[in-house]
Amino acid sequence: MAENTLLAKISDLKEKYKSLQDQLADPDLISDMKRFVKVNKDFKELEPIIAAGEEYRLQIESLEIAKEILQTEKDEDLREMAKAEAAEIEEKIPAMEENIKILLIPADPQDSKNAILEIRGGTGGDEAAIFAGDLFRMYAKYCEKKGWKMEVTSSSEGAMGGFKEVVCKISGEKVYGTLKYESGVHRVQRVPQTETQGRVHTSASSVAVLPEADEFDVELNMADVRKDTYCASGPGGQCVNTTYSAVRLTHIPTGLVVQCQDQKSQIKNFDKALEELRTRLYNLEYQKYLDEISAKRKTLVSTGDRSAKIRTYNYPQSRVTDHRIGYTMYNLPVFMDGEIQELIDQLQIAENAERLKAAGEEESK
Repeated sequence: MAENTLLAKISDLKEKYKSLQDQLADPDLISDMKRFVKVNKDFKELEPIIAAGEEYRLQIESLEIAKEILQTEKDEDLREMAKAEAAEIEEKIPAMEENIKILLIPADPQDSKNAILEIRGGTGGDEAAIFAGDLFRMYAKYCEKKGWKMEVTSSSEGAMGGFKEVVCKISGEKVYGTLKYESGVHRVQRVPQTETQGRVHTSASSVAVLPEADEFDVELNMADVRKDTYCASGPGGQCVNTTYSAVRLTHIPTGLVVQCQDQKSQIKNFDKALEELRTRLYNLEYQKYLDEISAKRKTLVSTGDRSAKIRTYNYPQSRVTDHRIGYTMYNLPVFMDGEIQELIDQLQIAENAERLKAAGEEESK
């Protein structure tokens, strides 16, 4: 019965998929860019569901044929082949059904977006800034492995190294959907470079991952934005402290302030700052969505609470522990070198289990 229900759901989605396919083939669609972006996005989101459903349907049909051979065929060799095939398919089907159930749950509409990554040194002074730098390097290495592009938009270096604060944009495939679990407070336990007695200290840095707003997501009235320019600081050669290339934008209705100084051109810095401002305005609304989810079910995506300690990095024991799922790894140097996929996979598995549970409860009402 489970397979009939799943196949029926896939069949319904096939009609929507075909409709979207026809719309994309219509040359008039390109004239309405906002609608084109939405139709194309919906089409791409349905593709993996339709593909998984088609594979599942073929396996169900093969299983029925194998069972029919077992019931009607007299030839022992054919019966043995059918029996082996039926056993192989029956072993695969539960995992296929689980995967389709997860795919059928509406995804967070932000998952496919690029992301703004913000790391701030917290409690612990110079050591917190050094650890913020270590986290930045960890994410930079991870992005490199994923083939994503990372661009720093603003940063403030710590006195002993690292960053008091660093903000960057990460572009690639499903960046936000992958990194969204990283938001929260990251705590480190180690002997700081500034410690002379060899004692282990605890300090922390906060990480925020925000889905980047598309141009069509936010209607920004430029009359509400105040632009200030100033001399850039930090490395950058002759342009630093000589030209007013750095840009600060203030959204007057909300008081949001963003700045960008990584480009030599004021125009490029303005464009990047505007992107970030649009994203931060968008995330004021997105926060309501996260709050709504967390009110219905447990979610591993931070709702913006910077006091939520999500992970501990213990250097003496070479241990990384994620407190949300109680998952511990003992390969800290490798982890800090960007090998964080295993933990992200575990967080996604736990989140999917919660989503399946919530979906089941909704269906039983």
